[in-house]
Amino acid sequence: MKHKDGKPGYQQDKSSRVVPMTIMFVVLCGFSFYLGGIFCSEKKRFEARDTNDVAKAAVQSSTDSAVSSSLQVKSVTFPECDSNYQDYTPCTDPTKWKKYGVHRLTFMERHCPPVFERKECLIPPPDGYKPPIRWPKSRDECWYRNVPYDWINKQKSNQNWLRKEGEKFLFPGGGTMFPRGVSEYVDSMQSLIPEMTDGTVRTAIDTGCGVASWGGDLLDRGILTLSLAPRDNHEAQVQFALERGIPAILGIISTQRLAFPSNSFDMAHCSRCLIPWTEFGGIYLMEIHRILRPGGFWVLSGPPVNYEHRWRGWNTTIEEQRSDYEKLQDLLTSLCFKLYNKKDDIAVWQKASDNSCYNKIANNAEAYPPKCDDSLEPDSAWYTPLRSCVVVPNQKHKKSGLKSVPKWPERLNTAPERISDIHGGSASTFNHDKSKWKVRAKHYKKLLAAIGTDKIRNVMDMNTVYGGFAAAVIDDPLWVMNVVSSYAANTLPVVFDRGLIGTYHDWCEAFSTYPRTYDLLHLDGLFTAESHRCDMKYVLLEMDRILRPNGYAIFRESSYFVDAVATIAKGMRWGCRKEDTEYGVEKEKILICQKKLWYSSNKSSR
Repeated sequence: MKHKDGKPGYQQDKSSRVVPMTIMFVVLCGFSFYLGGIFCSEKKRFEARDTNDVAKAAVQSSTDSAVSSSLQVKSVTFPECDSNYQDYTPCTDPTKWKKYGVHRLTFMERHCPPVFERKECLIPPPDGYKPPIRWPKSRDECWYRNVPYDWINKQKSNQNWLRKEGEKFLFPGGGTMFPRGVSEYVDSMQSLIPEMTDGTVRTAIDTGCGVASWGGDLLDRGILTLSLAPRDNHEAQVQFALERGIPAILGIISTQRLAFPSNSFDMAHCSRCLIPWTEFGGIYLMEIHRILRPGGFWVLSGPPVNYEHRWRGWNTTIEEQRSDYEKLQDLLTSLCFKLYNKKDDIAVWQKASDNSCYNKIANNAEAYPPKCDDSLEPDSAWYTPLRSCVVVPNQKHKKSGLKSVPKWPERLNTAPERISDIHGGSASTFNHDKSKWKVRAKHYKKLLAAIGTDKIRNVMDMNTVYGGFAAAVIDDPLWVMNVVSSYAANTLPVVFDRGLIGTYHDWCEAFSTYPRTYDLLHLDGLFTAESHRCDMKYVLLEMDRILRPNGYAIFRESSYFVDAVATIAKGMRWGCRKEDTEYGVEKEKILICQKKLWYSSNKSSR
């Protein structure tokens, strides 16, 4: 080795460096051991500190973080949409139907506009709009100007669906297959299905629901029905249902699965709903089979039931109707349904409650429809194509059948078997969630006195987990649409197993409903979970579209988002106030907003 001046330097022997390095290593180890001893001796003292002090320190840290990194949003004022948009449903827009195919009515399915076509304006109410008539009076009448469509009144006048008198539509409870009133019709159905009277049947779906009189009648009998009908230009069936305060959603069985998990509903109903059940290989009935709980009931009234006495009024021959009935019976048998009961115009089939029938299908290579393979998850139901196969209930779920699920109302507070399918799900987490929402709902009622009164009827929990909020307000005169994000953990089966109703949805898109159909929208951390995908502005505009004038929204969000939401809400003509949560922490706040009633100053130019 040489020094910088070029003179030879001393070459240190390698062995002479070993001793100092060894000594240093020993010293460092000893020092680390000493520090470890101090940490261990202090651990118990740290854990024994007052938990309130710990909480205060955490809150202070969260507050500092929220202040330093709050979301900044510029104030904006949204213009009014043209008055022709008063019934605008973005993803089922009749003005766009010509762009899509007519095969199997695919044009009536969801087709959402691209981002550059989204409306950044506020949907106006119809001229003369009034705050809806309150429940339960609304079940029998509504303001004509709120749903100003005469077509259904004129075309269905002989069937007594509804009747216009002065400023109101009246709903006598008639229908195609129940001319003597819906109550008498349901009485006849109950005589065929005793399980409707003892709490066994709790959830139902009504396909092709008319104005939802069937679902409305069942509410008094403890059965919660979700009425389903497609968007159309004239009938506005779903809009009438929601205006009346009856659960309903836009939808059609066409090429995509309905947005519900498998084995959900206890009963499905079709009263001359005009769905061609035996066409296209029976694929529509296969979808009913998928969403129906093992042991659940499918009820059909209308063609071809009772064809022996009704065929003359159906513009057909008795031979054609007999053939149609035999085809239907054969299809139902191949799907493991059996005829449960039948009388006059009503026939009831029951889905198999065990796997013996499905095992026969699996062992028969020539069976039609075949058993679905494992490539498509049974609960996958957001833009998922229908398939010509039988979804076989999971054999490990031995307590999810209709006979095994606790009867209502016990099932509401019993941890469902399918909660174990969710990552981290258990009876313990279920009970914790249940207790948490009881406390939260009690706090909400202190902040918003309208909850629990007749001012709030139609409620949506925009991103539920187990349906805890809906369960906590179950005794109030309202119903809740429980929405589970298509990007979140699949907890919707648990919601249905509890005897509640809901749907999958992606909040980057518009919801399947008409404008002005909900009195209260509730969200818990939706922007925290979805803001990386969904533009907050468009989500709030969608909330404004579906919220009734004078309706409310409850935002439970991190402090990071609350002020930004309030800023955008002000531009939508909402009045908001910020409140503490029930725990009074700074990292999370509650924003209570109310949508104001205003009328359009624009002329139609759509």
